[in-house]
Amino acid sequence: MNTDQQSTAPQVQWVEITEDNSEQRLDNFLITRLKGVPKSRIYRIVRKGEVRVNKGRVDVKYRLVIGDIVRIPPVRIAETSDEGLPVSRGLTEILQRNVLFEDDSLLIVNKPSGFAVHGGSGIDSGIIEGFRKINPEQRFLELVHRLDKDTSGCLLIAKKRSSLRSLHEQFRDDTVTKTYLALLSGQWARKKLVVDQPLQKNVSKGGERMVVISPAGKASETLFRRLKLYQDATLVEASPKTGRTHQIRVHAAYLSHPIIGDDRYGFDDANKSFKNRGYKRMFLHAETLQFQHPVSGETVKISAPLPQQYLDFINNEKQI
Repeated sequence: MNTDQQSTAPQVQWVEITEDNSEQRLDNFLITRLKGVPKSRIYRIVRKGEVRVNKGRVDVKYRLVIGDIVRIPPVRIAETSDEGLPVSRGLTEILQRNVLFEDDSLLIVNKPSGFAVHGGSGIDSGIIEGFRKINPEQRFLELVHRLDKDTSGCLLIAKKRSSLRSLHEQFRDDTVTKTYLALLSGQWARKKLVVDQPLQKNVSKGGERMVVISPAGKASETLFRRLKLYQDATLVEASPKTGRTHQIRVHAAYLSHPIIGDDRYGFDDANKSFKNRGYKRMFLHAETLQFQHPVSGETVKISAPLPQQYLDFINNEKQI
């Protein structure tokens, strides 16, 4: 049940919760519904009781259930919300030709390096906004997980709330299998090694937010397997058992062989040397993703083709 808006002036909305939004927190529901409205304002209108569920006041942490009636007060939405998102034509074209898999429940895109997965923090728009722009008729599109801006490869997006719940559960249970290709600085002498150092995020170093190895951090585990040796680099397969922020990048740095092109955890001299040779990206690529389909239960395994700069390096640099 949703009152149609007959004018440009904001009006009260009455929204009936369906399966697409059930079990979602009220604040997250409103953030999605009121794109362009600052989060601080959303929390304020809930606190003041202007948002009601079944005519009663609720907390922002309230989880919606099927059949709930949510009252949303008149709120003027910024012009940059939804239809007005400044998504470039170049990005939408890139996304359309990089879809690896799509059905009624989900889609997987080979995310290009250099694009954020979502807008915010000074970024006008990202991958998810691009897909919403391409598919305005799609009522639900949400990121299942995230990749760093400069990481390329398999990115999973849910097209139904029920699919998002199922896939989130698989990620929480660490039953999703992910493999990355990474190019490490220098020659790594080991053939295989499991790094199980705990990670703590949002530690400030010189004003920059970092992820660091710390006993106070969360358990983290990455298997590194050497694939090829080069004069000043090592190609490895990295298989994270857990999914912590910057996990592979920090664990690679722990090996004293950080990822080439990593401006936060890498070696400045090595990064500069590779840039001078024309390699101007961080060499981390989410190559494969394997999980159980949220509807059929069948195993889905998708591989993302290597970016051109990876291919250029592999084809042009001399192996040892």
